[in-house]
Amino acid sequence: MNLSEIEELIKEFKASDLGHLKLKHEHFELVLDKESAYAKKNALNSAHSPAPIMVEASMPSAQTPVPMVCTPIVDKKEDFVLSPMVGTFYHAPSPGAEPYVKVGDTLKKGQIIGIVEAMKIMNEIEVEYPCKVVSIEVGDAQPVEYGTKLIKVEKL
Repeated sequence: MNLSEIEELIKEFKASDLGHLKLKHEHFELVLDKESAYAKKNALNSAHSPAPIMVEASMPSAQTPVPMVCTPIVDKKEDFVLSPMVGTFYHAPSPGAEPYVKVGDTLKKGQIIGIVEAMKIMNEIEVEYPCKVVSIEVGDAQPVEYGTKLIKVEKL
């Protein structure tokens, strides 16, 4: 990513309803964070000014393209696969196609459970260990935030 792409991303983020955006590449990480709606309400009630958007970024020295790896976050206590990013969750590779997983399916490590579309990029979400699908927590084509519970699983 170059500086103009980062500036455009920040501009789009400010104009969006998103509260948090984290983008990682091998040698690049960008974190954008807005104050939550609850905190904004409290800030207005207590006459504080809203917090500025925080931006953390580090750039690699060479401008080489780096593939993005989408690793889902796994909630260890309850065994949910969580969304690793903000976007729109899809159950199937295309409209009308069979969903990647159904309740009761046994999954292998690395098996795709769905897609999160973020900034026009389709990111396949995989499980990190063998498991069984207990329930699907998010509907098809539904918006998800970072950390949203996508599916509940039972480790095998």
